[in-house]
Amino acid sequence: MLRNQSMPPGVIIPELAYADLGAAVTWLCDSFGFRERLRIADHRAQLVLGDASIVATQDTAERAGDITLTPSARAGRVMVRVADVDAHHQRASSAGARILHPPTDYPYGERQYAVQDLGGHVWIFSESIADVDPADWGGQLVET
Repeated sequence: MLRNQSMPPGVIIPELAYADLGAAVTWLCDSFGFRERLRIADHRAQLVLGDASIVATQDTAERAGDITLTPSARAGRVMVRVADVDAHHQRASSAGARILHPPTDYPYGERQYAVQDLGGHVWIFSESIADVDPADWGGQLVET
């Protein structure tokens, strides 16, 4: 893949729309530990966390290029892997984030919590706590 310094890091880069881009950037950085990488005029910002990134956009239209977006197409969840989910949860809680589900251990080897950002997007923060064979909890590994 060709390197392009205009693109944020990561193979999958979620784009999330917010009513107030500036407030969203500040909130995401303060609450979740992102840092702003690039601001594009007043309508886009690239945010990075480790070797992953998101693009936050100003929600001014119900369109993405030539595609009209429905509310359900604009909704979604973002899962982010972190080294210490409890510390991350504490940071988000201290910043006033709306916690939807506290840190919980799951049989698939992850400790996760869910939070809603100021744009209504749901984020799942996940820490690996064990290396578990998917067959042990009912999963089926497709790619080996």
